[in-house]
Amino acid sequence: MAALSAWFWNERFWLPHNVTWADLADPAPGVEYPKAGHLFAALPLALGIFAVRIIFERFIAGPCARTLHLQPGVARRAQPNAVLEKVFRSITKNPDTRHLDGLSKQLDWEVRKVQRWFRHRRNQDKPSTHTKFCESMWRFTFYLGIFTYGFQFLWQSPWMWDTRHCWYGYPYQVMTPGLYHYYVTELAFYWSLMFSQFTDIKRKDFLIMFIHHLATVGLISFSYVNNMARVGSLVMCVHDASDFLLEAAKLANYAKYQRLCDFLFIVFSVVFFITRLVIYPVWVLNSTMFESWAIVGPFPSWWLFNFLLLVLQLLHIIWSYLIARIAIKAMLRGKVSHSSLAQRLDPTSRTKATSRRKVGGDC
Repeated sequence: MAALSAWFWNERFWLPHNVTWADLADPAPGVEYPKAGHLFAALPLALGIFAVRIIFERFIAGPCARTLHLQPGVARRAQPNAVLEKVFRSITKNPDTRHLDGLSKQLDWEVRKVQRWFRHRRNQDKPSTHTKFCESMWRFTFYLGIFTYGFQFLWQSPWMWDTRHCWYGYPYQVMTPGLYHYYVTELAFYWSLMFSQFTDIKRKDFLIMFIHHLATVGLISFSYVNNMARVGSLVMCVHDASDFLLEAAKLANYAKYQRLCDFLFIVFSVVFFITRLVIYPVWVLNSTMFESWAIVGPFPSWWLFNFLLLVLQLLHIIWSYLIARIAIKAMLRGKVSHSSLAQRLDPTSRTKATSRRKVGGDC
């Protein structure tokens, strides 16, 4: 175990040349450098955030949803049928014409009745609009709060106005309480999202979102451990700038406020393009790749950090393309169509639309 730990925490990987862990282990009185152990505080905080979410959704988001006439409701359950249940679980949730005809003959049911059974059975596993509204309201509240905190903190930080301050004196940079709280809160939130995935209603994009949350946790933790927290705080703030707008558009979509939804989606698109395609590469990547090279010089974890940030930029380009398609359709049609918006904002809606096409329409 000691050998594995020594290999993982190899100074030649994590730190610049001629810097050792011993150099960071005993700072001057009143000075605190990041340590990996600090991140363990995020785990109990994540449980606390998860508990706050449950209370928030029940006593704040739930009443708001009911005020907008979004009732919890229970999806109409499919009548028990062992044959169809076996097909649903082990073969297909969206039977094609061949399967429908075969099941119709086997059960002596009309094809339309079999279609209806599968539609009701699929709907049993989908969250209601009320549930999705409550989840989005929680994320909107958190994203807005953490963005406000992060922006206020960075406004008073020298590296927001001159990104070279992210690297002056590196890695001997003090971890201030404000920066620590910003980091640990963000990290705890994404841990809580990973926890909640196992208690929430399972969705089609479960694995994709789990990997996304895991990658986010990894990137935040990585940048903290090797004390790239200053530039890491810029990355977090840039990403938080558009997240709450997306959740706001979802809320308007669920509440059926079409014009407000259209407006919020366009605002979200503009902010997303500016922050992810302009500010992030010009401001953040320029600092991590070129300013840091000139001030600190490259070292192994520096290469990995920049590689991960470049992968993130590639994802920004892909997401921007998908968002632009919806925005262009919105401008051509005069509004964001319900189906295209739903596919961007709610993956379960895409599943529903696809299944309806397969069975030949609404039943």
